[in-house]
Amino acid sequence: MAETIADTRRLISKPQNLNDAYGPPSNFLEIDVGNPQTVGVGRGRFTTYEIRVKTNLPIFKLKESTVRRRYSDFEWLRNELERESKVVVPPLPGKALLRQLPFRGDDGIFDDSFIEERKQALEQFINK
Repeated sequence: MAETIADTRRLISKPQNLNDAYGPPSNFLEIDVGNPQTVGVGRGRFTTYEIRVKTNLPIFKLKESTVRRRYSDFEWLRNELERESKVVVPPLPGKALLRQLPFRGDDGIFDDSFIEERKQALEQFINK
């Protein structure tokens, strides 16, 4: 019975220069969610998030772009993706209905810690 010997030779690769090692990847799309701002008063109060996009993909006209969006805009995007595509769309962070109840003793959905948690969850959603 013949014994099989594994091939342990190294793959031949081209030498890497500094630009290859430390330059931007050939194709990239970076999306960051940050800088939350709460605006309005009373029932018209809501929080917006800054969405920053950087890319070198040729399909995009702008290489860098920044917009402000609120949670309901993410809901709209998710619904459109679900309706128009055949891929599984990740879930959004919850609506936090209990945090909207009056007399909670805190700022509810406008509490800094909640806004930070939601910002991180929205960034995870948009990058999936």
